[in-house]
Amino acid sequence: MAEADPFKPVSQGEIAAAEAAPARAGRTRAKLLRLIAMFLVPLLILGGALVYWFGSPDTVSTDNAYVKQDIVSIAGEVNGLVVSVNVRENQQVKVGNVLFRIDPASFQVAIRQADAQIASAQAHVTALTAEVGANAADIAGARDDLALAESQFVREKALLDKGFNTRARMDEAQHAVAAARDRLASVTAEVAKAQAQLADGAQVPGLNPQIASAQATRAKAALDLARTEVRAPVSGRVTQVSRLQIGQMVFTGVPMLSIVREGGARVDANFKETDLNRMRAGQPADVRLDAYPGLKLKGHVDSIGAGTGSEFSVLPAQNATGNWVKVTQRVPVRIAIDSSSGDRPLIAGLSAQVTVHVGDK
Repeated sequence: MAEADPFKPVSQGEIAAAEAAPARAGRTRAKLLRLIAMFLVPLLILGGALVYWFGSPDTVSTDNAYVKQDIVSIAGEVNGLVVSVNVRENQQVKVGNVLFRIDPASFQVAIRQADAQIASAQAHVTALTAEVGANAADIAGARDDLALAESQFVREKALLDKGFNTRARMDEAQHAVAAARDRLASVTAEVAKAQAQLADGAQVPGLNPQIASAQATRAKAALDLARTEVRAPVSGRVTQVSRLQIGQMVFTGVPMLSIVREGGARVDANFKETDLNRMRAGQPADVRLDAYPGLKLKGHVDSIGAGTGSEFSVLPAQNATGNWVKVTQRVPVRIAIDSSSGDRPLIAGLSAQVTVHVGDK
């Protein structure tokens, strides 16, 4: 066979075929990639949806969760005008710190009035004691007068029996005896009345009731005076101070500011009722906060709510109607936080994502 001539000219068809070969190979690869994408992408989407819907079989999660803290509302225990405010918004306070003061003038006057009542009661007791002593002497005199009248009556009767006396003198002697007896009875009653006023009761032995009442009034006035300084009942961060202004009138029981208690942060997570089958108190949980994406807190299930959210709403659902639609209920689950958040404050109301490991005992 004769060898091909290397110098033989190449036809245009051969050149076109050589140039079209890579293009055909590229189109073949593109078709293959499209076919793979057509089948793989739906599978990935379906798999992602299944993972999102069912999640891990050993965990249940919810993003319907929020950080909660104990908030103490501070109100005045007495009425009056605010004369000073000692805190500012978001200030950290300790137990016993003075938050604000109420004008103490009227309560200082009340203490002076109570002191006057105590002095008046003491003076009254002294007067009654002196009256009892004076009446005791009057009783002795009344008894002597009665004895004299009775002896005079006996003598007048003896003379009448012998015929040396008149009926008029007998009547005078008898009247004198009756008058002496009445006077003795009156003086005795006065002494008993004074002694009754001096007597003490079983509730306050050894103390006159009038003095005890005046002392109680003074104690109440002193307590009201002490309450003009409103102090922090708990440690935490002060908030809503803008409602408190100097010169503002404070009324008993009306909140003036609030304190977010420190160390009481927790998470209230609202899980679907279908997630509660294997959930138990004590199971570990992971908490992530939307405000701090890189922060992961450890916690555990502290307790499971006693009712769904709709049961405790202001207007509970009325399902006894013809257009009732079944809705998956949410049950509040309290998550206790076991780890520290470091320098990132756990602000009340922050959104959270909670995952409970229900496969762990």
